[in-house]
Amino acid sequence: MRPGPRRHSELLNRYNTTPLLLTGCERPNPQSPTATRNQPFIRGVDDLIPRVSSSMARILKEKPGSNLIARFIYTRRRSQFCPVKRSIQTLAFEEIRSSTEKPYTSTAFVLHGLLGSGRNWRSFARNLTSNLPGSSAAEWRMVLVDLRNHGRSAETEGLDPPHDMVSAAKDLANLVKCRGWAWPDVVVGHSLGGKVALQFAESCALGDYGPSTPLPKQLWVLDSVPGEVNPENSDGEVEKVLQTLQGLPSSVPSRKWLVDHVIKLGFTKSLSEWIGSNLKKSGDQETWAFNLEGAVQMFNSYREMSYWSLLEQPPKGMEIAMVRAENSDRWDTEVIQRLEGIANRDDGSKGKVSFHVLPNSGHWVHVDNPKGLLEIMAPRIASLY
Repeated sequence: MRPGPRRHSELLNRYNTTPLLLTGCERPNPQSPTATRNQPFIRGVDDLIPRVSSSMARILKEKPGSNLIARFIYTRRRSQFCPVKRSIQTLAFEEIRSSTEKPYTSTAFVLHGLLGSGRNWRSFARNLTSNLPGSSAAEWRMVLVDLRNHGRSAETEGLDPPHDMVSAAKDLANLVKCRGWAWPDVVVGHSLGGKVALQFAESCALGDYGPSTPLPKQLWVLDSVPGEVNPENSDGEVEKVLQTLQGLPSSVPSRKWLVDHVIKLGFTKSLSEWIGSNLKKSGDQETWAFNLEGAVQMFNSYREMSYWSLLEQPPKGMEIAMVRAENSDRWDTEVIQRLEGIANRDDGSKGKVSFHVLPNSGHWVHVDNPKGLLEIMAPRIASLY
């Protein structure tokens, strides 16, 4: 049913006064070398004039309803750089800079583990940036990402299934493209985030994000087994946590109630308090700060995926640094020996793999021994420049 004259006029006025926001893209950082290429906002036809012939622009500007036509044309032109469908959204994130007075020149993505969020790594990221010597060649920016189904990204519509490592890595590429950023120099991933980092590097090498996508110079995989995870080689703690959470209501009275309840189910106090830290306020109740079912699917993908082939044949120009926590229960002897063998190879035609052991630490490396982790990471990252 077509709108009447009055309604038609209202619609045209709405398009003439409302700026076009491309869903999933934000105004690019002017410090980014690619900032001028991706301009996601347009206001009326005047912004379109430089992009089309002047005669066509004058016609559009004078013609009633022209902004609706301009909106269509501009959206078609923009699609080659950034997705504009409403189903495409980008991840939530926060930035930590080594200097607010100088423009950043280098970027590291930091990816959290299962049921976590970027804020879990805020303190460590601050310490890492302060331990990287600033110079004209390197002013660092840390981008703490909330992976799909986690943190603030759990509230983002359009991050559709499948919820697996491939999709989670592609989310990072979409974030880079939509923001108009340069590609990250370093990617750091812990646990589940470690495999997302490996998938991101593999997809970059395969050209999945475009034929000219540069590889990260360094990849840090923190206490994340690179191959398939055999449930028989673990104590099943993660599976027990997920099963417990699936049996709880979607909202609880308070964090204290949840912690006490989980302790009664047999979990340790520290683990129970960590579970409680994943709540957010919703009216008089507390709800999960993650999409539980989506996170479970990501964990299943984490267990199934293997990146041994990437470690055996690392792309030239990239270093993959594997870090094992000394007291972690996620490693078996066969995996350790295989990684040690790969790290001892010296082949100039390929990239590098290094293998490090973080002493006095369990799986939560940034909490158990953050100083030791800094001593391993900071010098190698600083050596890039």
